[in-house]
Amino acid sequence: MSSPTIMICAGGTGGHMFPALALAQDLKSRDCRIVLVTDHRTVHYTKDQNIDHVHIIASSTLPASVFGKIKGLLSLARGYNQSYRLIRKYSPSIAVGFGGYPSLPPMVAAQRNNIPTIIHESNAVLGKANAYLAKHADRIALSLPNMSSLDDVDRARAVITGNPIRSDIAALYSHPYKTPDQDAPFHITVMGGSLGAKVMADNVPQALSSLPEDLKVRLNIVQQCHDDDIENAQDIYTKAGITATLKPFIEDVPAVLKQTHLVIARSGASTVSEIAVAGIPAIYIPYPHHADMQQKVNAESISKEGGAWVMEEKDLSPSTLAGRIESLMRSPESLFKAAEAARGCAKPEATRKLGNLVIALVKGWN
Repeated sequence: MSSPTIMICAGGTGGHMFPALALAQDLKSRDCRIVLVTDHRTVHYTKDQNIDHVHIIASSTLPASVFGKIKGLLSLARGYNQSYRLIRKYSPSIAVGFGGYPSLPPMVAAQRNNIPTIIHESNAVLGKANAYLAKHADRIALSLPNMSSLDDVDRARAVITGNPIRSDIAALYSHPYKTPDQDAPFHITVMGGSLGAKVMADNVPQALSSLPEDLKVRLNIVQQCHDDDIENAQDIYTKAGITATLKPFIEDVPAVLKQTHLVIARSGASTVSEIAVAGIPAIYIPYPHHADMQQKVNAESISKEGGAWVMEEKDLSPSTLAGRIESLMRSPESLFKAAEAARGCAKPEATRKLGNLVIALVKGWN
């Protein structure tokens, strides 16, 4: 059998792209050719990924206004026509969708051309794009064993694989957590989503600068920040005497996580999965504006096992955050136990499992 061509379709944010690229690398190791279909936001993620073909298509959300819906539908229609041409060009053996509106046009085009499809859902509840695609998907791969958003017919085609993890981060699964000594440097990594959540920039520097002096002198911070927030956050850290590196995008995440004692982050599915695999305690601040509260569910899947702490944005302030951080810094045993609990929630084999599912469908195996 010649090398199969796999079309991978995903929105251009980290939550969609990280598992998509993890699968792409697994399938390349199996001598598959990869066609990645996504949107313009993907520039940070596809660099140095050695993907055979990357195609940017038109896509859009569907805003509430009538004009916005019409404009969005026209954009999705353009994306569908572009995707149809890509299918004619590459003749993929299968299409795998990871959610986000940019995955809709190519996945619909694949389904209408009788190409087998798999959708992967990283969150606890199906996103809008995946929910639309589910009824015609050959398999529905899930990160979490929550099938509440599936009907009985869809459940029969569901497979729990876990959330694919980049190989360089999956390698951290066997890297032991370095429990911080009471007088040793304490490394905190702050991640706020693809562009750095403003809630992190508004609260984390203020919280850390208010800690007692014996804790502040130990801190070493790496924080993902939007460009507009870096100057103000850096000024707070400098005045507090805290060592901090601020950037809009953390390039070498595995190297940073190896040194990290505590993560403060939003709780998108990819973030939660990667932090669990790395075995690092986390304070999760879920994004509060999803109707299904998917980030809160993601975070609670770890916190209920003792591997993280959830602080809802409505209850967040620099003082409440500082109190939580101080108690953890003064209790290395709590951090150690949480690290082990987080690692116990991890699914480091998820990429291989999803790759196996793809290959099984390509070969026509049930």
